[in-house]
Amino acid sequence: MARVAIVTGGTRGIGEAISLALKDAGMTVAANYGGDDAKAKAFTERTGIAAYKWNVGDHQACLDGVKQVEADLGPVDVVVNNAGITRDGTLMKMTYEAWDEVIRVNLGGCFNMAKATFAGMRSRGFGRVVNIGSINGQAGQYGQVNYAAAKSGIHGFTKALAQEGAKFGITVNAIAPGYIDTDMVAAVPADVLEKIVAKIPAGRLGQASEIARGVVFLTGDDAGFVNGSTLSINGGQHMY
Repeated sequence: MARVAIVTGGTRGIGEAISLALKDAGMTVAANYGGDDAKAKAFTERTGIAAYKWNVGDHQACLDGVKQVEADLGPVDVVVNNAGITRDGTLMKMTYEAWDEVIRVNLGGCFNMAKATFAGMRSRGFGRVVNIGSINGQAGQYGQVNYAAAKSGIHGFTKALAQEGAKFGITVNAIAPGYIDTDMVAAVPADVLEKIVAKIPAGRLGQASEIARGVVFLTGDDAGFVNGSTLSINGGQHMY
């Protein structure tokens, strides 16, 4: 029987690439999304992957969402915590709401999804959790104290939870993408983006499919000895 995977933020950008790659690897995938119903419907029609709407920053919504996925598809063996938002600004200009929302969604979402799935993984003796961090959580970034703090927190969360799950056959790892060619990066002004690319030794932006290949590896049945690790996929921009 195919393993069931949930990918949060799984209908667009990096998340869409991950959802498709896990499906191609033989998993039954549920793609979570937070807001755009029309794009989620188009995603399902295009890929055949079921989309489920809930806010990963809402603890009860995660519990209810996972329960619905399991009722529809079966027990969840794989969770990819990819959902994330930005509310950029320097500390002097950042509101508490902008700080709180990014921490609640980007970091709190990892906790919420783990709480919703970890007990089931323990009882079955198998689980794979992959948390999508960021180069900006490793190196910091001007105007992103909220985002950098949340993503940095993901890396610590990963190492701690990996220790809790190891003896139950659960691995918890992270991927830290660099600058990837997605809609979010495309919104960066051209002159700023040119400066960013100039700092990447590979001389280009990454592709979402390159992140997805890392997720496929970490979620495989044969990746059980990789635990508490962070895989940096950034073209050599930051070696950590």
